[in-house]
Amino acid sequence: MKRFFKPIEKEGSTAAKKPCLLSPEKRDGDGDGVGEEKNPKEPSKFVTWNANSFLLRVKNNWTEFSKFVSDFDPDVIAIQEVRMPAAGGKGKPKNPEELSDDTKVLREEKQILTRALSSPPFANYQVWWSLADSKYAGTALLVKKCFKPKKVYFNLDKLASKHEPDGRVILVEFETFRLLNTYSPNNGWKEEENSFQRRRKWDKRTVEFVNKTSDKPLIWCGDLNVSHEEIDVSHPEFFATAKLNGYVPPNKEDCGQPGFTPSERGRFGATMKEGRLVDAYRYLHKEQDMESGFSWSGNPIGKYRGKRMRIDYFLVSEQLKERIVSCKMHGRGIELEGFYGSDHCPVTLELSAPSSETEQKQVSN
Repeated sequence: MKRFFKPIEKEGSTAAKKPCLLSPEKRDGDGDGVGEEKNPKEPSKFVTWNANSFLLRVKNNWTEFSKFVSDFDPDVIAIQEVRMPAAGGKGKPKNPEELSDDTKVLREEKQILTRALSSPPFANYQVWWSLADSKYAGTALLVKKCFKPKKVYFNLDKLASKHEPDGRVILVEFETFRLLNTYSPNNGWKEEENSFQRRRKWDKRTVEFVNKTSDKPLIWCGDLNVSHEEIDVSHPEFFATAKLNGYVPPNKEDCGQPGFTPSERGRFGATMKEGRLVDAYRYLHKEQDMESGFSWSGNPIGKYRGKRMRIDYFLVSEQLKERIVSCKMHGRGIELEGFYGSDHCPVTLELSAPSSETEQKQVSN
C-alpha cells in the first residue's frame, strides 16, 4: 500500500490555516456531523473539483493537491467523479454514503482514501459521500468541522433522503444558505443512446429544484457539463461543429460538442434566469482569458490539444452577488498545469461576510 500513497509532509501544512474555535463538546460532533445549533459564522471559502477518479488523485497527485488546499484553506471542498463504489453487495442493500470494502482490493482502496483524508490538511474536515453502485460518477463533500450543517441531502427531488442515481448530488443546508454540489450528466452525442433525453430530464429537474428552494440563497457548484456562452470555450467554431463518427442529430439544436450544443446552453441560461442565479466567475471576469479561463482541457495529444471549455461553476443567488470577492480557475495552459492529474482544474469561490446583522437576516429570509 505504501507504494500507492505518499505521506503528507507536516512542515508548513497547517501553519497558515485558520483555526476552527469550538468548545470541546462541539468539536466532537454528533456522529453524522449534522446539528441544529447556530454557528458563530458560516463558510465563505469554497473549492469545487472534478477529480476524474479521487483514488487516482490520492495515489498520484495528493502532495500537490494537499498543498493547494493548505494554501487556499477552503471551508468547503466539493468533489465530483469520485469513481468509488458504494458499500453493499452480494444480497446486501447498497449504502451510497459509505465506501465499499467488499473485496480485498476495495478494502485496500478504502484504506488509502481513509488514510489520505485523515492526514493534514484534510483531517480538519467532515466528509460526506454519495456513491454509485460501481466505479462511476459519485460525489463527495468536505466541510470544516467547525461549520456544522443543519441538514445534508442527496437528492434533487423534494429534498428526499434517497440518493440521486449515480451519486450525482450532495445538498448541504447551513443557517443562511444552501450549497449544492452536483455532477451533471453528460449530454452525449447521439439521441438513440438516450443521452439527450437523460440530460433534458436533468435540466428540467434542476429548474424545479431552484424554484422550490428559493426560500434561502443558493450556492450551486460542480461539474455542470455545459459551457454557457462562446466566451466559455477556446474554439467556438470547433466545438459547434464537432461530430462523433460523422453522426448529425436530426435536431440542429442538439448538434455539436456535448456541453456546447444550442439546446444545452439555452436550457442552462433559462435555469439561471428562472432561479435568479449569477455566474460568479463571469460576474467578475467579463473578458475571455485564453490562459487560465477554462476549467476543462482536452488531452495534450490528439485533436483536442489546446481545446478547452469552462464547464465547472459557482452559481450564486442574486442576494449573494455583492459578496463575491473572488472566483478563480486554477489551471493554466495546454499542458494541464494546476489540474493535479485530472482533466478539470479546481475552481474557487470566496465570499465576504455580510456587512451587517440586518443584511445577514435579509440573506437568510
